[in-house]
Amino acid sequence: MALILAVDDARTMRELVRTILESEGHTVLTADDGNTGLELANEHSADLVITDLHMDEMDGITMTSKLRQMSDYKSTPILLLTTEQSDTKKTDGRSAGASGWLTKPFNPPRLIKAVNKLLDL
Repeated sequence: MALILAVDDARTMRELVRTILESEGHTVLTADDGNTGLELANEHSADLVITDLHMDEMDGITMTSKLRQMSDYKSTPILLLTTEQSDTKKTDGRSAGASGWLTKPFNPPRLIKAVNKLLDL
């Protein structure tokens, strides 16, 4: 299955995403902010990145933009997972290179469906 990098400043959300995706057979690396997420992205070539939008150290849109500048992540799917529903933020996310957007709260089947779609499974 896939190696997925999940970045969220909320520990409970990171663990929820990890639990759901590992139950589907994926390997999940987690980070609690965008800076740590970028460090992990440099160390591992993830098949998919899931990131929260609002984080203190580096927000998800900035992280997405920085990932897109890395050769290993030019075409890697990036899913923004957030409570934000603003059309402006969604446009900002797409402009930064996000492949998809999933609004919190979500149920496990919606996350699995989004991940499978982005990974073409």
